[in-house]
Amino acid sequence: MSLPLRAIVLIQTQPGRGVDQRAAFATLAPVVRAEPGCLRYDLHAVADDPDRFVLIEEWASAEALQAHDASEHMREADAANRAFRAGPAEVFLLEPAPVA
Repeated sequence: MSLPLRAIVLIQTQPGRGVDQRAAFATLAPVVRAEPGCLRYDLHAVADDPDRFVLIEEWASAEALQAHDASEHMREADAANRAFRAGPAEVFLLEPAPVA
């Protein structure tokens, strides 16, 4: 049995465009959360910066994450995000077990 995969995604929007990120996520999140293998898909705003966000993802398997990344709704979201994001999101895949 494999351990779930976790990812931390750092998102920066263009100045004043954090509201667009929130709206896009509100539309996308229910679709992603319904995907097979999605265990967690939560967007958090950075406390002192309304244009920065941290997305926390957890997937049951590498295959589930790969299917998510290849889905049509994610391709469409990635294309739409370019209108309000400052650049590409920074993605960190975490080791399955904590260091300490």
